[in-house]
Amino acid sequence: MANDPVEDVLFEVPEGNGKRETTKAPAGRSKTFRHYDPTQSFLLPPSLDDWLPEDHTARFIAEVVDETLDLSSIYGSYVEAVGAPPYDPTMMLKLLLYAYSVGVTSSREMERRCQVDVAFRWLSANEAPDYRSISRFRRRHVLALDTLFIQVLALCAEAGLVSLGRVALDGTKLRASASRHKAMSYDRLGPRMDEIKRQVAAMLAEAEAVDRAEDEEFGEDRRGDELPKELATREGRLAKMRAAKEAIEAEAREKAATKAATKAAEDGGDQAAIGHAAEVAADKATPSKRAQRSFTDPESRMMKTNAGFHYAYNAQTVVDEASQVVLAAEVTNQAADVGELTHMIAVTEGNLDAADIDDSPEVVLADAGYCSEANLQWIADTKSNVLVATGRIRRNERVSDSPRGRIPTNATQRERMARRLRTKQGRADYARRKAIVEPAFGQMKVRQSAGHLRLRGLAGAQGEWTLHVICHNLRKLANATQGAPPAAC
Repeated sequence: MANDPVEDVLFEVPEGNGKRETTKAPAGRSKTFRHYDPTQSFLLPPSLDDWLPEDHTARFIAEVVDETLDLSSIYGSYVEAVGAPPYDPTMMLKLLLYAYSVGVTSSREMERRCQVDVAFRWLSANEAPDYRSISRFRRRHVLALDTLFIQVLALCAEAGLVSLGRVALDGTKLRASASRHKAMSYDRLGPRMDEIKRQVAAMLAEAEAVDRAEDEEFGEDRRGDELPKELATREGRLAKMRAAKEAIEAEAREKAATKAATKAAEDGGDQAAIGHAAEVAADKATPSKRAQRSFTDPESRMMKTNAGFHYAYNAQTVVDEASQVVLAAEVTNQAADVGELTHMIAVTEGNLDAADIDDSPEVVLADAGYCSEANLQWIADTKSNVLVATGRIRRNERVSDSPRGRIPTNATQRERMARRLRTKQGRADYARRKAIVEPAFGQMKVRQSAGHLRLRGLAGAQGEWTLHVICHNLRKLANATQGAPPAAC
């Protein structure tokens, strides 16, 4: 307390010159305390290795990178490199993996952590790379992450974390690095482009008039041909608007052509008729007035997220039931999941083959977002053990809550799938879907801050989501091999 009476209890305090001075302590505070001197120097150089716990997550990631991962694809990209020596790729990869595993995705924050965080300093060996180097390394090696994902998946399989019994497929929306306020709808692009063109023409005329006036006043040798700063900005904005308008129109033509070709094929037309129908539809296509493009990340699309509508990407993920290890991860800029079912099953099979895992999933579970006549027909034709929710039963559909007996020969594929879902085995399998895939999304979004991407473009989004998935699988591997690791420093 500030008003405590002061006793004559003396403490000895060391001074910088080796002498000791005494100070009086408040009443009742005569207890001897441990020595505290923030300016105390070390007798011997300290070792960061002594400051990091033996079972820390950073040590596990360093061990995996050093002893098990093949980084030849990363090192190979430096064969033709010129200029100053770059940071060691092994060290940079350790930093990225550990940073993402603890939710640090900002390159600037990584640079700061390399100065103040023991784990980051231990991984970087006190190098403290600048944020530009970290960001360039992340962008440069996004394609190499696919190879690293396969290697980590193989490690998880060797540790017994991949059972390939039930696996679940689902998509989640990842916020793109683009603001919805930095975009414009198609019906506003045309008038806005005309307005900016008029502004640019007026500025050019004004600049030309100024040039003539300066020539008359100062002579022809005086320079006056530099463009005004705002003119360059408006010209750049006009170029972005023009590109966005062309992209919206091209997408509208592509959708119309695909729809017309599909209809012509269903009507039994030959290749010539299908091609003609697609060409005619593309020529007549007109974009929706509400179609939008982001000027910041043109490849992202407006999607509904948990926080409302934002520019985002759709991350498709296949998760194994045993330990929630991710078997496949792809990113698309299509908001709907329905077109990704067959593709993700093929990607999963390819990843398992690449990781030398011979088995295949016993059953694949997917929600109603993947239900379509084409997907259900593909499941029937390939005899794949895939359970897809069909949603609410329609009035004319012949499906009972307790299906018994033979399936009607004229039953539709939707009715057959709904019947399968209502069998005892179907109910038991599909009841596990949400418990398999949703926790994986939650763990990555909460612990790893995976819900908001930092890299722009579809390739960047794919690479960053793969990086998040690698870190997720590494955490599962760490938990299985050394118990739950302690929280990061």
